[in-house]
Amino acid sequence: MNGLAHTIRDPEQMVTVARYADPVEAQMAKGLLETAGIDYFLQGENANSLLGVAFRARLLVHRKDEALAHEILPAPEDEIPEEDA
Repeated sequence: MNGLAHTIRDPEQMVTVARYADPVEAQMAKGLLETAGIDYFLQGENANSLLGVAFRARLLVHRKDEALAHEILPAPEDEIPEEDA
């Protein structure tokens, strides 16, 4: 898929693994997933670049790749870890 929505065969199996206010960070995360061979979809990529304060781009992967994606992607700096929430 590598970011192409038309190849998502089962959209209900897609899960959000990260949210990005900064379009550059979102692009870097896409690159990490692509290098690892993980299919992804970046939702809100264009709205994020225009109105980053109001929107966050969501990076989605197939449920079967969720754990690996979390291992590969760095935690966003502005996100509070669950154990501190």
